[in-house]
Amino acid sequence: MPEYPDLTVYLECLKPRVLGRPLKKVRLGSPFLLRSVEPPLASAEGRKVQQLRRLGKRLVFGIEGGVFMVIHLMIAGRLQWKPESGAKLPGRAGLAGFDFETGTLILTEVSTKKRASLTLVQGEAALAAIDRGGVEPMVASLDTFADQLRKENHTLKRSLTDPRLFAAIGNAYSDEILHHAKLSPIKQTKTLTGEEIARLYQSTHAVLKLWADRLIAEADGGKGWPEKVTAFRPEMAVHGKYKQPCPVCASPVQRIVHAENETNYCARCQNQGRLLADRSLSRLLKEDWPKTLEELEDYVATRANALVNPRR
Repeated sequence: MPEYPDLTVYLECLKPRVLGRPLKKVRLGSPFLLRSVEPPLASAEGRKVQQLRRLGKRLVFGIEGGVFMVIHLMIAGRLQWKPESGAKLPGRAGLAGFDFETGTLILTEVSTKKRASLTLVQGEAALAAIDRGGVEPMVASLDTFADQLRKENHTLKRSLTDPRLFAAIGNAYSDEILHHAKLSPIKQTKTLTGEEIARLYQSTHAVLKLWADRLIAEADGGKGWPEKVTAFRPEMAVHGKYKQPCPVCASPVQRIVHAENETNYCARCQNQGRLLADRSLSRLLKEDWPKTLEELEDYVATRANALVNPRR
């Protein structure tokens, strides 16, 4: 799912292309994309885009007449820019085309589960009504950030990715933030010290700014276009790096798998060398589940030896 850095670069690239320009037409490739009835889609056509902003993980186009066109990319939604107005939508993946004089913004979703959405609302109050309520971590004060963490007692991973608490942080960048802050993803928010909250606050700013700046630079400051928006990047420290060496201590990156999500972390940097129990594997191995990196190394070595020298 595109998160703060990805959405930031999309906005930077959209500004020179559509801001102040009329939206000529919206072409739907799938009728299920549109999730609203009033105002009608036609109310946005032929009018200028007066503003571009982000509402959590949603991209918002402010259209003349107080109409807001809201795009939620969800997990697999992506945006493409074609320099010709009225460009053809790409097969089954093409959900919508937004035609401007300068070109066409195409919304795609390469997934069998079509979750991306397009919603139109009239006025600021209606726009605020669809806001999940999470504070913007890059503009929130340290006190506000701390208050959000302490609202409910959850794991740090869950709190950072909860859109009711923090806007536009998802699975990938929460892993990177927690690694940067040297904090365990399962640490309970009620147990955080003031120093740990300050460290997490600073790491949130550092990681999100680093990646937003990096992606904008890759897109030539907005002159180009982000062709590959992905949660898995080679420069990341731990996310998607299971079994690869941590860039800080060289210990193998670990993971916890839960439902469709996984949490990647460094046991040595974030949890004093202790492994976090993966629900499925710890149930399977029971008392054999290794508790530390050293026990894991011994377990792997024992299993490898058993495969090489099986009992006769």
